[in-house]
Amino acid sequence: MDTYSCSFSSFQSYLRALAQTPARLARRAPSVSSSCEELSRVRARSGFDMQRSLRWFDLVGLGIGGMVGAGVFVTTGRASRHYAGPAIVISYVIAGICAILSAFCYTEFAVHMPVAGGAFSYLRITFGELAAFFTGANLIMEYVMSNAAVARGFTSYLGAAMGISTAKWRFTVAGLPKGFNEIDLVAVAVVLILTLIICYSTRESSVLNMILTALHILFIAFVISMGFWKGDWNNFTRPGNPHNPSGFFPYGPSGVFNGAAMVYLSYIGYDAVSTMAEEVRNPVKDIPIGVSGSVIVVTILYCLMAASMSKLLPYDMIDVEAPFSAAFSGRSDGWEWVSRVIGVGASLGILTSLLVAMLGQARYMCVIGRSNVVPAWFARVHSKTSTPVNASAFLGIFTAAITLFTDLNILLDLVSIGTLFVFYMVANAVIYRRYVVVGTTKPMPALSFLCLLSLTSIIFTLLWHFAPPGKPKAIVLGACVVIAISIVQIFHCLVHQVWKPEFWGVPFMPWLPSISIFMNIFLLGSLDGKSYVRFGFFSALAVLVYVLYSVHASFDAEVDGSFGPKNGEILKESAESEEPSHKV
Repeated sequence: MDTYSCSFSSFQSYLRALAQTPARLARRAPSVSSSCEELSRVRARSGFDMQRSLRWFDLVGLGIGGMVGAGVFVTTGRASRHYAGPAIVISYVIAGICAILSAFCYTEFAVHMPVAGGAFSYLRITFGELAAFFTGANLIMEYVMSNAAVARGFTSYLGAAMGISTAKWRFTVAGLPKGFNEIDLVAVAVVLILTLIICYSTRESSVLNMILTALHILFIAFVISMGFWKGDWNNFTRPGNPHNPSGFFPYGPSGVFNGAAMVYLSYIGYDAVSTMAEEVRNPVKDIPIGVSGSVIVVTILYCLMAASMSKLLPYDMIDVEAPFSAAFSGRSDGWEWVSRVIGVGASLGILTSLLVAMLGQARYMCVIGRSNVVPAWFARVHSKTSTPVNASAFLGIFTAAITLFTDLNILLDLVSIGTLFVFYMVANAVIYRRYVVVGTTKPMPALSFLCLLSLTSIIFTLLWHFAPPGKPKAIVLGACVVIAISIVQIFHCLVHQVWKPEFWGVPFMPWLPSISIFMNIFLLGSLDGKSYVRFGFFSALAVLVYVLYSVHASFDAEVDGSFGPKNGEILKESAESEEPSHKV
């Protein structure tokens, strides 16, 4: 029997592997895993199992902690002043419904396949290795950048709460370029401390999150109470400047939906809960309650905060940077201390969102390591702590290094789009998996439906944002909605489901995931150009890494028998042409 040498055993071996890249791409890129394989052989690559210690209330706490960060204190004011006005409450309801639809899609996969990989694993068993790696790599970078931004924000809010200028917490290095020259040791210390905690124990991390989240909710309840107590109901319909539009809907329905697109980013964070599925005691019961329950609780909190803010000030007098604290900081009636309390609450929210995000990013990296598209070192689970120590430590140090130098505004330009793209992909994957069984049914009807639905959604989004206002725009937008509904109805009538989840599934298939696809494309259309530049850059980088390293590493793993066909079949094909195997 011929012997096969690892692609990375020598420089000559690597050059030979690069020469075979087209054939290996054709074989590995569309190759799909199975849920049984993910739960057995793939998970075994970590060496030790993660401890199943989390219950539904832990997941609810993690979901709330991951979503309710400091961002809501800023997002609410900006969306209300520029888009929705007092109807920001309705915007949060719409955004909450969109978040619940995406949460349903995540829940179906997490219950069926309770592993730590989240969206990476879901896409790997549905659309193949390349699609999973592409989205997973962008998501990891999204986590790292957003965590660095959030950590630097902690320094600002803590300084505001203590009445100390942020400049006194940081020092400037003259030799570094602007935007990268303010050294923030406090933010670095926070990241490293949380890294040690999540390396030590998932259970203790959850307990810490529960404590911080409970305190944060108390602060939010205080903010809500103060707004309703000191506010005026007339502010819901009367602007501060009589020349500005008035009423509950000052900018009409379009303003409400544009506001929903902006505040939806405040819901990002619940997806990290699905990465904890491997550590849940009873996934069938606990995951649906934990994921959906946290989104519902957060929606209620957000609506109450928005109503409180709208009662406190007319929409056109809201400070977009700090709406709640600014409303009290300039008061001369003895209530300026409230702004300090709000700063403390925002600081706690930053800690909880940072903790949950760091838990999620480590588990994503762990499962990506299990698939061999990154070094398997990241997949190792420690025998004593039952946590992915290697992935947690590496990403924690990487995040801390970025946090040390990089300005908050630069980091904020790099976040959000990757997460929304993954939500879109998971909604597509739910539909595809229900209507296609690999090797049994033809994928074209489902793929054609998903492409047509996405195309219609893109056209609607472009018209919404760029077409001039007027009756023709409304007619064309209405026509797009009718076409989208018709596409879903025709698909529902003509194509039958070939697989249904055994325990929990998204109801009203394919309507709810289709609405999720439509809304995620609409929300992606609301992001600025810088977000797409970043997405394009990191996407190109991810594809380059996959072509130069990942496809060869996963092919070697297939040869070794870690997954895929047996050795004899691979050795027979590796010298010449490697035909695609187990494609979508």
